[in-house]
Amino acid sequence: MTLGISRSIQKLCVVGGVLVSTTLACSMPSERPTLDEGAGPVFYPLPDEEIWRPLLSQPDYEIKRQFNVMVPMRDGVHLSSDIYLPDAPGPFPTMLMRRPYDNNAGSNVPWGTVEWGVYYAKRGYAVVLQDTRGRYDSEGEFNAWHDDPADGYDTLEWIGQQPWCNEKIGMFGSSYSGLVQWLAAPEGSQYLKAIAPWVAPSDFYQSPNYTQGAFQLGLSAGWGMGMTTRTAQDISVFDWERLYRHLPIIDLMASVGYENRFYTEWLRHPDYDDYWKEVSNPEHFQRMDVPAFSFDGWYDLYANAPFVNFNGMRKNALSPEARRSQKLIQGPWTHALTRSFTTKVGSIDFGPKAMVDLRSLELRWFDYWLKGIENGIMDEPPIMLFIMGENVWRFENEWPLSRTQYVNYYLRSDGQANSVSGDGVLSLEAPPGDEKFDTFVYDPEDPVPTLGGQICCWPGPEGPHDQRPVEQREDVLVFSTPVLEQDIEITGPIVAKIYAASTAVDTDFTAKLVDVFPDGYAVNLTDGIVKATHRESLENPSPIIPGEIYEYTIDLWATANMFKKGHQIRLEVSSSNFPRFARNPNTGEPVATAVQMIPATQTIYHDATYSSRIVLPVIPR
Repeated sequence: MTLGISRSIQKLCVVGGVLVSTTLACSMPSERPTLDEGAGPVFYPLPDEEIWRPLLSQPDYEIKRQFNVMVPMRDGVHLSSDIYLPDAPGPFPTMLMRRPYDNNAGSNVPWGTVEWGVYYAKRGYAVVLQDTRGRYDSEGEFNAWHDDPADGYDTLEWIGQQPWCNEKIGMFGSSYSGLVQWLAAPEGSQYLKAIAPWVAPSDFYQSPNYTQGAFQLGLSAGWGMGMTTRTAQDISVFDWERLYRHLPIIDLMASVGYENRFYTEWLRHPDYDDYWKEVSNPEHFQRMDVPAFSFDGWYDLYANAPFVNFNGMRKNALSPEARRSQKLIQGPWTHALTRSFTTKVGSIDFGPKAMVDLRSLELRWFDYWLKGIENGIMDEPPIMLFIMGENVWRFENEWPLSRTQYVNYYLRSDGQANSVSGDGVLSLEAPPGDEKFDTFVYDPEDPVPTLGGQICCWPGPEGPHDQRPVEQREDVLVFSTPVLEQDIEITGPIVAKIYAASTAVDTDFTAKLVDVFPDGYAVNLTDGIVKATHRESLENPSPIIPGEIYEYTIDLWATANMFKKGHQIRLEVSSSNFPRFARNPNTGEPVATAVQMIPATQTIYHDATYSSRIVLPVIPR
């Protein structure tokens, strides 16, 4: 029996360094019109907006500023803080943003640091914008993540005792300014009343540094190099295609003249040990007593973190109020949530409903917790999800959704699933008996290139992009359903269970979920990777024996997507995703110090005994 599905390969062209289909006029057709450029953002109305928007704090205040106020830390280091105050009698509820990117940046840039200070001060909040330790005007040495719990606590305590503060503080900000909120929360400052982290991690091991044991080279090297000294470094001058291939990767920065202590420390801790547990939210939820509203996107490098934080806090937070006071919003965005200013992310136009006034939503949150304004935000369901494909917002009460039906889609083929031209099929029927396995050669010298996805902070396209260029490779196994006869919604956590053997003593396996449009356009939704030695434990890796078959559970995090009638569901399986992840050398040497690489033959089994599959969270319609 032949299980292959015939497919045509369309001619490709290059746009901005990315291969795209000429038959699509080098763009993705949208079911919705693109908003006129230059017209300014027109935001999608949020729930009951006509009721709560008039209740928002209004920009009624003139403001005054204090620059470079040096806030003392417990070890004698002082951190530079700019303070924005309403020009009126206080005290005021206070907003704190801590960031390593210059507390006086972007005075003429929308959503720049200064603009945030002005925004909240005009609305009756005191605002403190602080350079983190070792950055810009602050004293000390920058050591990513690890000094921020204590520094955050000390700053909160100092602010709470100032005459202009009413002893109610909220922390806000995105990315690094988001993660410092979570790091400060377990320290127990009496003044911290609410946080609103945007695009922030939960477990630093799983992201941004490692993912199931595989080192995130693109982000760690790119962002790390830019943060090496006190001020932002211009890293665009380097040949990154060559630099990412430098071996050993622990010397990557030194090869171009940089010395970075924390990058080296990351590589010296390849397992989930105390170094990572010290800054891991799941290790500290039980010490947190703060309402939290997480903002994130399906294509962010922290796309899974809001759900980990939400569930962790709902179950383990210190007080009943904190447990019930958790919210999140997950949109069709990348790490830069300013993408909510536009309908298009990557190559996909998600339509006008992708335009959301996140800042007003955040203001509503802090108006409730810091000013006591009854605006209904806690009366709504706690989760707000954007369902891609259908391009609509939906409220939910829990994660995963209680009505989820977990459906196995089995990998099937006649042994020739290599590339999009192969015979790989995703089937609802498990293999009835023996079935040919698939093989491919993973050569670290010729890795599968990263093409979009949940990435950030290094040269390369983010978000959704056409995957057909990588699907033409022989080292990418492609499994697709038949053309769908009805819409299927996939919303929730996703895992692939792959049975595989390798000729190597250590290697990686990857999986990617793709939505295939009727014209063949193949859009990535989410993906994952697992290092073979970390298949059973992130803390205690175990070796593999060449030729032996092992089960690999690849966590693809989560998505929310409507696979429309006429589309196909596709799974790609391979062993590399470079330079997002460092190349596994296949030698068993530590990835940090390896200088030799060898090819490995990978065998993927899918039969009655070894039923490789992807488990999809289907939502009944």
